[in-house]
Amino acid sequence: MKWIAATDSGLIPASHEDPRAPGVLKRVIATRDAFQQGHVQMLNWAVLPGHSSFQRHFHQDMQEVFILLSGEVEMRVATECRVLRPGDTVIVDPGEIHQMRNLQAEEAQYLVFGISSGQGGQTIVVGPDKSHASGTPG
Repeated sequence: MKWIAATDSGLIPASHEDPRAPGVLKRVIATRDAFQQGHVQMLNWAVLPGHSSFQRHFHQDMQEVFILLSGEVEMRVATECRVLRPGDTVIVDPGEIHQMRNLQAEEAQYLVFGISSGQGGQTIVVGPDKSHASGTPG
């Protein structure tokens, strides 16, 4: 996995702009070296309702990239857990068990895209993480 905080890099002029007077700025989240070879499997705008979570799962051959747009969530990948805030990104590699939990009453929104290696792998849901039990359903 790779964690990328929104504060890891600043804004710079896009490559097609005049650096002295740019019309658009960009923040480089990741370059192609961060992604596996393959094809884009999906691009989703997702909503995680307040105090909910998605099931723990992994993908056999798909890498997923999550970019938090709004809210505050806890993202667990394998044994590592971090709080994500808007603009933060995490890249989850194939085989890594992951789960996102909304820490707030308001919905959280995020973009997620998947890059498949094209080997026909499946999504595998795994049982609840007993070390992460709480009063929150999920």
